[in-house]
Amino acid sequence: MPVEPQPPAAARLLSADAPPHWTAAALAGVRHGFFGRRGGVSAGVYASLNAGTGSKDDAAHVRENRRRIAAAFGAPPDHLLGVHQVHSPTAVFVDSPWRGERPQADALVTTKPGLVISVLTADCAPVLLADAEAGVIGAAHAGWKGAIGGVLSATIELMLQHGAARARIAAAIGPCIHQGSYEVGPEFEQRFVESDASYAAFFVPGAGDRRLFDLPGFCAIRLKALGIGRIEVLPLDTYAAPADLFSHRRSVHEGAGDYGRNCAAIALG
Repeated sequence: MPVEPQPPAAARLLSADAPPHWTAAALAGVRHGFFGRRGGVSAGVYASLNAGTGSKDDAAHVRENRRRIAAAFGAPPDHLLGVHQVHSPTAVFVDSPWRGERPQADALVTTKPGLVISVLTADCAPVLLADAEAGVIGAAHAGWKGAIGGVLSATIELMLQHGAARARIAAAIGPCIHQGSYEVGPEFEQRFVESDASYAAFFVPGAGDRRLFDLPGFCAIRLKALGIGRIEVLPLDTYAAPADLFSHRRSVHEGAGDYGRNCAAIALG
């Protein structure tokens, strides 16, 4: 699934020399980007725009890749902010660069222009949110644990606390593993159905007793239930696009030993 050139209006949101990225029409006018594996300096399984500080990649390469992403927003490297992701329902508010250790959380919210808030993924769903009128933005890491556990709800509630209005929030679900690639066991489906019987709709039969789970569809319905009216799902399957996107599941199936991380980022101003 190649990186398609962005429309001129979208491309102007970031610098002309920004690494290849995708944008969402739902977030038109808000600076954002879903960055994959093109446009960086890393090599091997990390080639090339690996933004993952938790990977085993050369730390200098990761720093340069992250510098390039920050520069795309016209920001210094320390203004590209992420959290120590732990598959939790926790969202944190940030109004300045981190001093010391990053908090353990899976979503960030800010009202501060110039800060670039971001999440890292490699099959989990990155969700960027914005109330452009109020100047409130959010970024959430929604793997299946976070999605069912409430990370999207926590992100939206924190945005509301800082002046956003539910009716004005737009959301974009970026590159993640899609249903055709996400094979799970019956016990996985049972966990969802026990939470809410209607969640059975996000599973279809796979081979034998296996099931196929629709992660982006599940995230979208969770957002809709939270009152979000503008929701866009980018048609980008991390597992099925080895040239353009990192995938944890694909790295396991290939015996790669480690994997890079995609970066989803959003900023005000």
